[in-house]
Amino acid sequence: MSGLPEEELQSRGNSQPWLEQMRELKETAAQVSAARGNILQAVREVLGDHGVQEEKREEILQLTQAAIKKVLENYHQMPDWALEAIGAAIDKERTSKSYGGQGKKTWWLPPFSFSSANPPETILQPRIAPGDCWPFQGSRGHVVIRLPEQIWPTAFTIWHISAAVSPSGEVSSAPKEFAVSGVDEATAETLLGTFTYDVHKEIAQTFHVQKELPRTFRYIKFQVQSNWGNPEYTCVYRVQVHGKTASPNDHP
Repeated sequence: MSGLPEEELQSRGNSQPWLEQMRELKETAAQVSAARGNILQAVREVLGDHGVQEEKREEILQLTQAAIKKVLENYHQMPDWALEAIGAAIDKERTSKSYGGQGKKTWWLPPFSFSSANPPETILQPRIAPGDCWPFQGSRGHVVIRLPEQIWPTAFTIWHISAAVSPSGEVSSAPKEFAVSGVDEATAETLLGTFTYDVHKEIAQTFHVQKELPRTFRYIKFQVQSNWGNPEYTCVYRVQVHGKTASPNDHP
């Protein structure tokens, strides 16, 4: 079910975060799999209602089924290690200050005002809704995430709401250019890649590590270098860190 070699599963058997992660992934994948038939039937009915020809209808259904399969594969192969629920945390001493804190009212997401800013831990939550983001001042800032255990990072997924659901009708506070690094108290930062989040694409965008990794990491630094035009603040909704746990033979 997990898509991992048996020996690798055995080596991870005593990892509580791994067990929690796999339990949640299996539950979600089971729900998606169970709904597959209903989804395909609903698509078939909609196509029929709109007079789509049978040949074209079957082609669309095949593509829909392939998309569902891809979603399930992602759930199996790309666990998220940046979840507070399984032990991830924010290294506040190495993270930019939140924007609009200390009881100061700041209109950082019109038409709502907030008496205090959301904390950086907001990005470790699965909820994505307008206003549920971590704001920092200006267009440059960073956050350091402490993972529940050492991992070999393979990819990162960044989330932001779309303009369609934004109360202000725009998303200029979304991160644009950013870098991700592996960091450790005793060693220099290891750049894992530089990327661009495109607000004109999907709200969740996955970026793969761009270089061969020299070691595993417990701390990941997400550094925003620009946003989409907001001069006052940048808002980060969610950062996911994907990867594999270190085996007993790894020496970070």
